[in-house]
Amino acid sequence: MDVKAIDKSKLPSRHTTVGSARAPHRSYLYAMGLSSKEINQPLVGVASCWNEAAPCNISLMRQAQVVKKGVAAAHGTPREFCTITVTDGIAMGHQGMKSSLVSRDVIADSVELTMRGHCYDALVGLAGCDKSLPGMMMSMVRLNVPSIFIYGGSILPGNFRGRQITVQDVFEAVGQHSVGDMSDDDLAEIEQVACPSAGSCGAQFTANTMATVAEAIGLALPYSCGAPAPYELRDRFCYASGEKVMELIARNIRPRDIVTRKALENAAAVVAASGGSTNAALHLPAIAHECGIEFDLFDVAEIFKKTPYVADLKPGGKYVAKDMFEAGGIPLLMKSLLDGGYLHGDCQTVTGRTIAENMEYVPWNDEQDVVRPASSPITPTGGVVGLKGNLAPEGAIVKVAGMDNQVFSGPARCFDSEEECFAAVSGREYKEGEVLVIRYEGPKGGPGMREMLSTTAALYGQGMGDKIALITDGRFSGATRGFCIGHVGPEAAVGGPIGLLKDGDIIEIDAVEGSINVKLTDEELAERRKAWQPRETDYTSGVLWKYAQTVGTAQKGAVTHPGGAKEKQCYADI
Repeated sequence: MDVKAIDKSKLPSRHTTVGSARAPHRSYLYAMGLSSKEINQPLVGVASCWNEAAPCNISLMRQAQVVKKGVAAAHGTPREFCTITVTDGIAMGHQGMKSSLVSRDVIADSVELTMRGHCYDALVGLAGCDKSLPGMMMSMVRLNVPSIFIYGGSILPGNFRGRQITVQDVFEAVGQHSVGDMSDDDLAEIEQVACPSAGSCGAQFTANTMATVAEAIGLALPYSCGAPAPYELRDRFCYASGEKVMELIARNIRPRDIVTRKALENAAAVVAASGGSTNAALHLPAIAHECGIEFDLFDVAEIFKKTPYVADLKPGGKYVAKDMFEAGGIPLLMKSLLDGGYLHGDCQTVTGRTIAENMEYVPWNDEQDVVRPASSPITPTGGVVGLKGNLAPEGAIVKVAGMDNQVFSGPARCFDSEEECFAAVSGREYKEGEVLVIRYEGPKGGPGMREMLSTTAALYGQGMGDKIALITDGRFSGATRGFCIGHVGPEAAVGGPIGLLKDGDIIEIDAVEGSINVKLTDEELAERRKAWQPRETDYTSGVLWKYAQTVGTAQKGAVTHPGGAKEKQCYADI
């Protein structure tokens, strides 16, 4: 499509570049070397979550430069800016993890503010770490200007004495080390070889799960989210995305034209089919909320329940993201589901074509065993399951990919923080058959709904991953495996049943039936609630306090504002 002459009369940038009253504004643009021609073209925000915190984000600035070339080649004017990222792998296991989920909403807010303040007409967003992916997509549907999402790409797998490994193996090595099954020298070696390149954690943890979502929901170009970060091939996707966003402006194709109820169902289906992260059950409702679409944890769980598990990916399976890309990428996974009748093929995408039209160009690869046909899945139902019962009236979530036993019953052992539980696990101060309960780690109670990977990985490293269960009103990492139930709601901080538990209460979990209950009557729970008192928080100021004042339930995505349903004016139409 010829996008050389796009009428700016209805674009946001007219407020900063058109008319004599905007001479002062234009003077700033001239000061940065822009020409009159460039000022009169659409202004495209190129937002990157680049930082030097972790390998997930380190390549994003370089990729952003290629995006800018693509925008300029298609007669747009790119304007680069950065936002924050909190990287879970480094924030994990200490108080820093309270910042992680909060950062998702700060990313969305900061991108919105930059776009609004400078009146940019379109957005290309680059993200690399767990919360930056949904945060960037949330900003796209919130702003509703033509947008394309770019994933920075996954890391290459590490190699430990001939065995392919990821950072998950390092977390589990800590558990092995704690019980004497790994020496100091071996632990030092594995930590040095696990992460050999730039890129996000390599298995189907949260980052790769949400990258898979980005393609399935239609906001990213096909194949673009599967290419590993070090591959020079990524430049082609970045350049093409810069060009394509200009076509979206010309055709006025916006994120809310793409992110529909059906598209969200497609996104949930690829999570289930790939054995993806339970965090998707938090992020998909949050993305839906920005559009004004009701799509909560139970809606996600319904899709999980009827979608086959077909991609043999770590942590429950055998392969990493690089392997799936080389087998055929995310489109191969989507083709399996579409051919099996598990995707809506009529959903529009940023290519300008529908999912079904995109899939016409995807050949099936019989020479690989990473992705199976939906007709012969690994298991007939998804790798992630929703739960509900008297212990979780607002629901809970568990990843079952790779689990043999999906039913568990045992006495509760209660902890009021992750640190308390991790100390007990490190000291082997627990018994086989117990249900470890970590509470007051929910969105409000944390604040920030921490992930528990340090604790769950330590248990697995001790060989106890299938001998105990763990439940929390917090979250689990996409790298977590074993009988670990997160997002239990209502959370303890607001008087949810998880806050009423006592040591020895019998908890029954059935991931086949989708239930989670404590063997207490309604009357017994009511009596305990009368005696319950809210727990004081240490966070009485700053951003974590602010977050706790506004954040909602995990069931609806732990969102912090009223969302698209309450919107009176969309930014794209100012």
